[in-house]
Amino acid sequence: MSLTIKLHIATTPHLGFRSQEIGRAKLKYVKARGVYHANPLSNLPRQPKMLGRSAAKTSIRSSLIDPDGGVLVDLVVPEKDRVLKAKEAEALPRVRLTRIDLEWVHVISEGWASPLKGFMREEQYLQTLHFNCLRMGDGSVVNMSLPIVLAIDDGTKDAIGSSQNVGLVGPDGDLLALLRSIEIYKHNKEERIARTWGTTAPALPYVEEAITPAGNWLIGGDLELLKPIKYNDGLDHYRLSPKQLRKEFDQRQADAVFAFQLRNPVHNGHALLMNDTRRRLLEMGFKNPILLLHPLGGYTKADDVPLNVRMEQHSKVLEDGVLDPKTTVVSIFPSPMHYAGPTEVQWHAKARINAGANFYIVGRDPAGMGHPTEKRDLYDPDHGKKVLSMALGLEKLNILPFKVAAYDTVEKKMAFFDPSRAKDFLFISGTKMRTYARNGENPPDGFMCPGGWEVLVKYYKSLQAEETKQQQATVLSS
Repeated sequence: MSLTIKLHIATTPHLGFRSQEIGRAKLKYVKARGVYHANPLSNLPRQPKMLGRSAAKTSIRSSLIDPDGGVLVDLVVPEKDRVLKAKEAEALPRVRLTRIDLEWVHVISEGWASPLKGFMREEQYLQTLHFNCLRMGDGSVVNMSLPIVLAIDDGTKDAIGSSQNVGLVGPDGDLLALLRSIEIYKHNKEERIARTWGTTAPALPYVEEAITPAGNWLIGGDLELLKPIKYNDGLDHYRLSPKQLRKEFDQRQADAVFAFQLRNPVHNGHALLMNDTRRRLLEMGFKNPILLLHPLGGYTKADDVPLNVRMEQHSKVLEDGVLDPKTTVVSIFPSPMHYAGPTEVQWHAKARINAGANFYIVGRDPAGMGHPTEKRDLYDPDHGKKVLSMALGLEKLNILPFKVAAYDTVEKKMAFFDPSRAKDFLFISGTKMRTYARNGENPPDGFMCPGGWEVLVKYYKSLQAEETKQQQATVLSS
C-alpha cells in the first residue's frame, strides 16, 4: 500500500512553486555528511552557499517556509551583555522553576514557539486555550494550541509584590533568566485541563506532574535568557535550535525538509514510512529532500523509553543503514510531552515550521495515549491528522498523512497494512515489544534492525536487574 500524501498550500508564495510546477524545481544535490555521531555544526558556513547564475539574486534556502510571525525569535542575551543582565537579575524577586518549566524556557528562548517572546500573558493564554491560535498585530493568525505558562504559588506572588520584573531560578538554584513587564493572573486548572485534554479524567501524566502540584497563579512576561540551556547529559550536541537546524538544511542545500516527530524507538515500519516519503517527494520533482528525525526530548511519562536510550537506538538505525545519514538530520526537540492528542499535534507541527520544515508527517493517534481509567484510546486515532489538515495558522505547512504499517508475515518485513489480507499482518504494540525485550526474545525478522533491538534488550534487562535489587533490599529491610 502506498503513502497517501495530502498537500495543502502548494500556492503559498514563499514556497516558490505552484502545484503544477512542483516537478520543475531544479536544485543541485550536494553530498552531505551524516550528523548523528558528532556535533554537525562545527563546519557550518556563515552564509548559505550561492548557486549558479541565480546566485546574484538569491541564495538557496532549505528554510522554504518562513517562521511564524516572519522572524525567528532568539531570546538568549548576547554574551557581551550577560554580566550586566545577571547583576540586574540578582536584585529582583525570584521565581523557582521546575524541570518542566526549565524545558519551556528552553523552548521559548530558541524560537520554537515564535512569535512568542516569553511565558504567556492572560490575553495570549485565553486565545490559546479557546482558539488554538494567536492573533498578530497585523491581523494575521499563527497557530498556538498549547498554553505555555509559568505557575507560581501565593507565597511567590506576595514576594513579587509590585515589581515589574523577576529573575528565574533553575531547579538547581542557578539564576537563569529575567522575565520583564510581568502580568500575574489566576490559574484556573480545571478549565486549562478540560480545554487542553478534552477531559478532566484522573491520572493524565502531564497534569499530575506539572499542573496539579502547581501554584494557583500564572505569571507572564518577556523572557531574557542569560545563557543557552545545557543539560550536560552527553546529548547537548543533538539539541539543535531552529536557527541551527535551518543552517544545517542550508548547508545540505535541501529543497524540501520533512519532519518526523517521535517519542519511541524507531522500528522498520517507521523507516518504511520515512523512506517512502522521501521517494514520493523525489517523484514530485524535488532533488534533495532531507528528513528531520526529531525525537521529543522533554518530559515523558514514566513507562516511555528514556531519551538517552532512544538516542542510542536511533544511532544504531543509522549505523545499520535503515535510514541514510546523508539525507537524515537527527536532532532533539526540547518540548515536554502533554499526551493531548489533536490539540498537541498542532504544537508539534507548528514548532517544526519554525525549524524550517515545510512537510510534516502525521500518523495514527499522534500525541495520543490510552485512556487513563478506561480500556480505550483517549482520542480517535484519525482525528489528529484531520485536525492538522484544518488547523488555523498551519495552512502553509504541507501535511503528509500515512497509512498504518504492520509486520507482513508473508513477506516477513514491515509493510503498509493491506485490509484485503488483514490476517497476514501482525501488529506489534509497544507493550508486546517491551515483553519481547524483557524476556530476551527476538521480534520477527525485519521488525527492527539488530543493533537497535540490542539497545532495547540491554535497557530492559537493566530495569529487571534494578527491580530485583529493590525487591531484595525490601526483603532484607523487613
